[in-house]
Amino acid sequence: MSNTSISGSAVALVTPFRQDTSIDTDALRRLVQFHLASGTDILIPCGTTGESPTLCQEEQAAIIRIVKEEAGNHILVAAGAGTNDTRKAVELALNARKAGAEAILSVAPYYNKPSQEGFYQHYRHIAEALDIPVIIYNVPGRTGSNIAAETILRLASDFQNIAAVKEASDNIGQIMELLADRPDHFSVLTGEDTLILPFMAMGGDGVISVAANQVPAEIKQLITLVQEGNLPEARRLNNRLRKLFRLNFIESNPVPVKYALSLMGMIEEVYRLPLLAMEETHKKILKQELETLGLIS
Repeated sequence: MSNTSISGSAVALVTPFRQDTSIDTDALRRLVQFHLASGTDILIPCGTTGESPTLCQEEQAAIIRIVKEEAGNHILVAAGAGTNDTRKAVELALNARKAGAEAILSVAPYYNKPSQEGFYQHYRHIAEALDIPVIIYNVPGRTGSNIAAETILRLASDFQNIAAVKEASDNIGQIMELLADRPDHFSVLTGEDTLILPFMAMGGDGVISVAANQVPAEIKQLITLVQEGNLPEARRLNNRLRKLFRLNFIESNPVPVKYALSLMGMIEEVYRLPLLAMEETHKKILKQELETLGLIS
């Protein structure tokens, strides 16, 4: 696998629910079509933005099947399939693979705070169980512990199908180390929309984006502009989107982005507990920004 296989604009896809909190399969198909039309490179269902902690295995498989069916061979489907129990993480990954995922995104074990060797052994078991690419998801702000660059690079060196990392540590030094020392087959993507511009300028391969749910064509364009060396235009576009990037996290993700998509007429505003609808003051601020960007009238 070349490192270009997992690159560009990847959307951390929301999971649309009906009022009874069942999966809204029609809305899910519409979302995939939206990304097909917008130039998105990778679809990532069943991640944190997809409310994965509230999905059972049958729902995970159903979502992946629908996304893959709708995407066909036009967009890579890399499904979220991680947890903090290694045996369960392997089971989720195999379940995703069986449902049609062409790669998996596996979050670092959270809460139990493994050692660096514990992280290594966790991903070793996943990699050895699978015949498809594995994307490591390092997000210390959510998991409570950081996978060191040394550990990620060791995994990338030892396992050909450990193909990428979604690096959401906000640690520029760690990002630079990953970019400088990675093997040829290994992609480094940012998990932070606010860092797309500097990250791509440092030689990053792309983003796994929340804002791509709302503005997929613009996220793809921002990446392309930096890759082409058109930094003035990239800065202009980044400045235009900067407030949206921030407002998508005014409350816990994916609450703001799902509210925005409901205003855009794409999904219903439904969450699964323990997530709740946004405060009215925050709704007003986000709605105003969507109007400013021309996403709603």
